[in-house]
Amino acid sequence: MTVLSLTEVLPPDQNAAVALTLALAAEERARSRIRLTAEDSTEVQLVLPRGTVLHDGDLLRATDGTLVRIRAKAEPVLTARVYDTLTLLRAAYHLGNRHVPAEIGEHHIRILPDPVLAGMLEQLGLHVAYETAPFDPEPGAYGGHGHHAHEHE
Repeated sequence: MTVLSLTEVLPPDQNAAVALTLALAAEERARSRIRLTAEDSTEVQLVLPRGTVLHDGDLLRATDGTLVRIRAKAEPVLTARVYDTLTLLRAAYHLGNRHVPAEIGEHHIRILPDPVLAGMLEQLGLHVAYETAPFDPEPGAYGGHGHHAHEHE
């Protein structure tokens, strides 16, 4: 069986003629070398520059020119919501002090499930819910490749 080798990251383009969509969890999108099976059973291999973090909507080009769109796969997450900006900022500060990967939205912070952190967020005044949703954490001050979307809420 031939393996599709994905070697180049392109910016999102909704009009691109993609041959395949690859749904990946956050941990998988942070790996630059991994072999996966797409939903249509196509074998793919990521061979990307070290430190590459993929985001929902990114395009990858294979060595044969095939275009593949990345989708953030729904996974178990903890979503904490609040409509008070100061409370949201305090929560982000405390999670950042713990180096917790977090997706920051206008009225929410999403992290991987953790009962201790859920308790902390509730004590800070956020409404916490365990759910299944795409997780696209911030790349960090020195990571990522320059774009990030927050359209998951």
